[in-house]
Amino acid sequence: MNTKEQIILPKFAQLLEEMGENIKLARKRRKLTAIQVAERAGIARSTLYLIEKGDSSVSLGAYFNVLRVLGLQNDFLKLAADDEFGRKLQDLELLK
Repeated sequence: MNTKEQIILPKFAQLLEEMGENIKLARKRRKLTAIQVAERAGIARSTLYLIEKGDSSVSLGAYFNVLRVLGLQNDFLKLAADDEFGRKLQDLELLK
């Protein structure tokens, strides 16, 4: 299978970096080491490092497992939860 590298525009890469930093801060607030979190999440320490940097090449499953270890798994449900633009499109369709 051919994998294609994801191209992330700089302004969106910044969002991923902020998310990674938030994850890192959450880990530190809980006084957990990177090794502890990586082991509990079932990932390599190097993968956690990439997550904390906001790397787009890391699987969504790995991000989820780290959030689970930190007790933030419900934050995952917030992704795309408030689809304001989609609801506006839907409302326009209903007016036709």
